[in-house]
Amino acid sequence: MLWNSTGGEDLQGNSSDSGPENVEQILVPIFDTVILVLGVGGHTMVIMILCRRRRRGLGCMAQSPQGSTTGSSTDVLLLALSCADLLLLSILPFHTAAVVMQQWSFGNFLCRLVSFMGSACSSASAFTLATLAVSRYLTVVEPTKAYRVLLPHRVSIGAVLLWVPACGLAAPQLVFRSVGIPYRTPDGLTCFAFLSHQEQLIYGLFHFLVAFLLPLVTTAVAYGGIYMFLCSSKHTRRASQVARYQSKVTQTSALLVLAFTLCWLPSYGLMLALLAVQTSGATGTSPRYGPFSVFARIMATSSTVANPILYVLMSQKFRQDILRLFRRGEFSVRQAAA
Repeated sequence: MLWNSTGGEDLQGNSSDSGPENVEQILVPIFDTVILVLGVGGHTMVIMILCRRRRRGLGCMAQSPQGSTTGSSTDVLLLALSCADLLLLSILPFHTAAVVMQQWSFGNFLCRLVSFMGSACSSASAFTLATLAVSRYLTVVEPTKAYRVLLPHRVSIGAVLLWVPACGLAAPQLVFRSVGIPYRTPDGLTCFAFLSHQEQLIYGLFHFLVAFLLPLVTTAVAYGGIYMFLCSSKHTRRASQVARYQSKVTQTSALLVLAFTLCWLPSYGLMLALLAVQTSGATGTSPRYGPFSVFARIMATSSTVANPILYVLMSQKFRQDILRLFRRGEFSVRQAAA
């Protein structure tokens, strides 16, 4: 799902009041521009750093083989996550333009393609985050198994295969979406809801369960298992080291689960509310959610900015890589100027 594209009203977000006072036409372009600049810049920097790590041996090869393997597998998943979020950001301008113009002006093909990409990329991103949580669980709780399972080439194949269920979940968007003038939105052509009310409800609920609730539960269980393991290990000989790591993992895991939930729950909640009202057989115009629809949309788009911060930039090693990247860039500029 991307900004009401799994079965809500349409790709414009026409759940709010239209007219000159429409808050979407004012706020959405501003927030979308900021999100686009920060997201593209952040993920581009992430990809550059991770690719540089791979070129110099996927991390510090002087460490143990186990640490190198698990570290490189994490880098593979972070790289896949950034690629999915960049693809998600690539379709943001279409949504922004549709909101500003209050109509879909890009034709039937792009209506279907943008809807498909939005659903597939957001689902792949959620699946990748859940896989990252599982890999970290294996690394901490089952290090021997992690050394055997989390080989870089296996993780790379797994990251690619995650797109299979994501694309399958988005396939109805590609097949059934169309451009038209639905009876609820007389203000222009829209890329609108693609199935009957009952079928939309079924599809929306299924998308919610598979692309939101399942990754969320998986992530929570994985980090909960890490925390329980560290709690049970705090009286060992490595008590001080475990205590420090336990505090870091607790804070990180809480932020990961909280950010994922806060970013996507408003959008899914709005979508399910719209579907519930439609399915109830209510007559008249569609429900108007005003500022909440704008808030839900901004929260969903901001997930692409939150990911590099919460999943990558919290790492001290990554912060060091950023400094090296900027120092090298500054050095290159000085050499060119000389």
